[in-house]
Amino acid sequence: MKQLDDVMECPICTEMYTDPRVLPCVHTYCLKCIREWSKDKQPGDTLACPLCRKEFTLPSNGVEDLPKNFYVANFLQMKELQMKELSSVESKTSPCEACSGDEESESEVQNVASIFCVECQMKVCKICERGHKAIKLTRSHKLIEIGDDINADEFYQSMPPASCDEHKTKKLKLYCFECKSAICMMCFAELHKSHECSDIKKVQGDFCKQMASDGNNIAAGVDRCREILDSLGKEKNEFVEQVEKTGVEINEQTEQLKQMIDDHREKLMNELSSMKQKRIKEIESVREEIERQLLSMESYKKYVDEVRQKGTA
Repeated sequence: MKQLDDVMECPICTEMYTDPRVLPCVHTYCLKCIREWSKDKQPGDTLACPLCRKEFTLPSNGVEDLPKNFYVANFLQMKELQMKELSSVESKTSPCEACSGDEESESEVQNVASIFCVECQMKVCKICERGHKAIKLTRSHKLIEIGDDINADEFYQSMPPASCDEHKTKKLKLYCFECKSAICMMCFAELHKSHECSDIKKVQGDFCKQMASDGNNIAAGVDRCREILDSLGKEKNEFVEQVEKTGVEINEQTEQLKQMIDDHREKLMNELSSMKQKRIKEIESVREEIERQLLSMESYKKYVDEVRQKGTA
């Protein structure tokens, strides 16, 4: 049962399923959870699965028309039975659910439940067990000793047929090929008379073969997916490794280029400084020569003016 806890837990509320319903993508949710998920949608609208996001069209009556997951529902019954048995083992006084209404005999040992009827879904005492086995309608029912270890496979196979959603007291007996759904005899009489139908047990084999074939195909697909995942993982690692290597090379080349640029810059700056000093020196030399010439010409002009004004003939 511990291994089945995940199977019996709704992915939305993360609690034990209540009225499990299955979507076309095969993911299962509580009816109340998927109803809340689709509260803004109308019949005929598309709704995405909360897990895989695959879209499907809401039936005419909304999520209420989504098929029950009887597989999960049966395991929920197994879980409930286990809890009842644990409680019975601890208390040792769990009353018979068939005759516990008799107050005068309620405290007697024979009215303590010792057997669980799988089909009737009730605990019975030794006396009611004998009655169960004596009555023709119930003698074939699966009886489990309370406190015994339960084999999940045997228990699941012994579960009674699921009940019809439309007629709660009727068991699902037929499969309608046209509607692709399991129905009870009342459903057949009311709605499916003109449809091709067959006993569920007769079509079970075909479905089992189809599921086995699908399972084999899926298994091959799973292997292929795992190979692709491994290949992608290797490709990713190799790519990351190559990127890191390229990054190191880029950094090294960048540092080299930076060094070359710095060296070239320093060289150009030194040449520029040398040109500057040389040119300034040339300009200063010319300026000094012009200043000497200017001084000489001004002295000559002053001398000529004095001679012209004061000199004798």
